[in-house]
Amino acid sequence: MSIPDVSIEIPARVRALAGAAALSPVWLNGIGGLTFHTDDGRYIKWGPHDAEANMRDEAERMRWARQWIVVPEVLAQGQDADHEWLVTAALPGRSAVDARWRDDPRTAVRGVGEALRALHDALPVDECPWSWSPEWRIANAAERGVAVPGDLRTPPPVDRLVVCHGDACMPNTLLDDDGRPLAHVDLAALGTADRWADIAVASMSTTWNFGPGWEDALIEAYGVAPDRERLEYYRRLWNET
Repeated sequence: MSIPDVSIEIPARVRALAGAAALSPVWLNGIGGLTFHTDDGRYIKWGPHDAEANMRDEAERMRWARQWIVVPEVLAQGQDADHEWLVTAALPGRSAVDARWRDDPRTAVRGVGEALRALHDALPVDECPWSWSPEWRIANAAERGVAVPGDLRTPPPVDRLVVCHGDACMPNTLLDDDGRPLAHVDLAALGTADRWADIAVASMSTTWNFGPGWEDALIEAYGVAPDRERLEYYRRLWNET
């Protein structure tokens, strides 16, 4: 993902959803989806239909998870033949990859590790209606025409079954100005899986945003020792699906 140019063309649907509010572009993703912030305290996500993670699923999961953790309140969700959209209430705090943390990656990385552990401890596995297991992810990939290497069909034994975020990359945790966890966003793939499915991706994403050397710091903040076998497996599964 990247920050779009302020002169980017605003889709008509987004303008309609914004009403009288002013819009500022926030994110542009790899399939052309856009996120805007409104000056009346909302975020509007808009983009083409995504077979991997759609906004209807995201809205449903946020409404469920909001019973136990801090996630955005869903204000509206809809779709037409070509696009989908999601409107949520803005939350305080900044993304863990905000410019605020450019010179202090250690604080941001620690905050994300702590936030991920808190999410895993708070969400009840027995009440979660969705899976994010390797079997589910490989089947989902097949539906999208993605061929997964055969050795990934045999995952390591589950260490601890939790409700995973499903996209625990650094930008999807909000922190306060001191680096303490505040909230989670982008929950379209939330579901039950081994906790290492999230830990592997979260720690790997530190290299994308802050460069090498921070993976184990995030795992330490989560509160476990690195499990190299599970890290390798779940990072490969992420990249292949």
